[in-house]
Amino acid sequence: MRKTLFTLICWLAVAPIVAQQNVSAAPSETLRPNILIIMTDDQGYGDVAAHGNKMIQTPNLDELYKQSVRLTNFHVDPTCSPTRSALMSGRYSTRTGVWHTIMGRSLMDTGEVTIAEVLKARGYHTGMFGKWHLGDNYPCRPQDQGFDETFYNGGGGVTQTPDFFGNDYFDDTYFRNGTPEKAEGYCTDVWFREALKFIEKNKDRPFFVYVPTNAPHGPFLVDEKYSKPYRDQGVPATMAAFYGMITNIDENMGLLMGKLKEWNLEENTVLVFMTDNGTAAGVARGRRGRKPEPSGWRGFNAGMRGQKGSEYDGGHRVPFFVRWPAGEIGGGRDVSELAAHIDVLPTIAELCGAENPEGVALDGKSLVPLLKGAAADWPARTLLVHSQRIEYPEKLRKCAVMTDRWRLVNGKELYDMPADPGQEANVADQHAVVVKTLQDEYEAWWNSLSPVFDEFVAIGIGADEENPARLTCHDWHTENGPVPWNQGHIRSGVMANGWWVVDVVRDGHYEVTLRRWPKEMDQSIEAVDARLKIGDVDQKQAVGESATSATFKVALKKGETRMQTWLTTPDGKTRGAYFVEVRYLE
Repeated sequence: MRKTLFTLICWLAVAPIVAQQNVSAAPSETLRPNILIIMTDDQGYGDVAAHGNKMIQTPNLDELYKQSVRLTNFHVDPTCSPTRSALMSGRYSTRTGVWHTIMGRSLMDTGEVTIAEVLKARGYHTGMFGKWHLGDNYPCRPQDQGFDETFYNGGGGVTQTPDFFGNDYFDDTYFRNGTPEKAEGYCTDVWFREALKFIEKNKDRPFFVYVPTNAPHGPFLVDEKYSKPYRDQGVPATMAAFYGMITNIDENMGLLMGKLKEWNLEENTVLVFMTDNGTAAGVARGRRGRKPEPSGWRGFNAGMRGQKGSEYDGGHRVPFFVRWPAGEIGGGRDVSELAAHIDVLPTIAELCGAENPEGVALDGKSLVPLLKGAAADWPARTLLVHSQRIEYPEKLRKCAVMTDRWRLVNGKELYDMPADPGQEANVADQHAVVVKTLQDEYEAWWNSLSPVFDEFVAIGIGADEENPARLTCHDWHTENGPVPWNQGHIRSGVMANGWWVVDVVRDGHYEVTLRRWPKEMDQSIEAVDARLKIGDVDQKQAVGESATSATFKVALKKGETRMQTWLTTPDGKTRGAYFVEVRYLE
């Protein structure tokens, strides 16, 4: 409801100016720069040469670093989907229904108002190219959440279960506004190429382009010309591929920045570079009880403790560069005040002269005073992150309460960051008052989040926007047992099951097709019988020996419910159907 009201109000307000080109007019219309956000996947703070890494080659990012305001104390969630939901909404990720990367807990509540919707209501044309990871079905897809044009991989990365089966980073099939389309080239090259096409097409009007690459997320696949130079210098093979993926990103960043300059867009484009969590493979194992790697180059983590998924700073402190020459943002300046992903939406809104979402309590605040060097009286603040990769959040699980000086980790470990940036010395027993104050901050935050813990974000079935709806086991809810979230699990035939939360958008007759393999593979269902339970419907049927699917025709009533499937194998074991199509008939 709040999204509908916000959209109506904003469109009524900006309708007269939507057709204006990307030029300055009256004072109220001078704040419409283009917005371009690049967010890489699993690249940590130390995986940029300009931050002190003596091995990695990132000359274009280093140049952007020199030209930008750099937020050196900028934080995100420790994993993928949560960061994305907070970035899009300006609200803590758990509040949006996102605290995991699978299990239906990576689906963002569709009532959230996204940056794309805020800017679209301001007259911007919006495009998203890369990894969405906030839902692969209506109404959670990027094209349902404010983006005019989209081209993206499925799930949390190339080779995951919702992704087009058989993708391997090269010449893959992705989804253009939900429809599969074959692409040529390496995945990162494709995302940047599509973004540049979109920018060129819309360069005479305000645009918002979001490029969340899936690289350098694993599997670590890249052309040898990028990884071999690192291996030749003694970098371990996995890290060499990881670095090679980043070097390829850097190459594309150079191409992008060159085109902005060529098209006379550089001055009036707000260019943001950031990453979604700490490094995944930029630090060799061996610290804090992990199996040591061979001697040689061991990576670089800018002196921080922890990596991706960690509650320590190495898990959630990331690069954040902002450049806008026309808006006097840039010039190689550091900002050390505490900031986070939740601040991006209100910051972008202010830079563009847009209104924050009507009736929405944002957790973030505009960083414009910091970016423009006019924050002498910037107030102290407390920010919080946690990692909850489970069905229901657990109190004090992998959490950090942050101020400019302090980190309270897991509710009991206290670190003085200026004195101990590596978080080596727990000083909780020396600062009982600080610990209690931060514990109280956490308690209030946790209580504010708790109302959503038992809520679910439902996948829509029966909508014209996606008919049939194609669901995968990536989004199963389950309180125990594995979830087959990648294609390796599908190939191995993991014996697992779970349920989807679905929203039947209209009464009617439906056709529900169960598969063990994705439809395009046309392979055996490997079952002797199949069962479907959705709402009050519970049906079972025998399956032929050569069958590739089992189809049920059912009458469904409008409303939210659960759907679960069972396939019984010839040896009597059962698993859920990994892939299900639900088609509205009439």
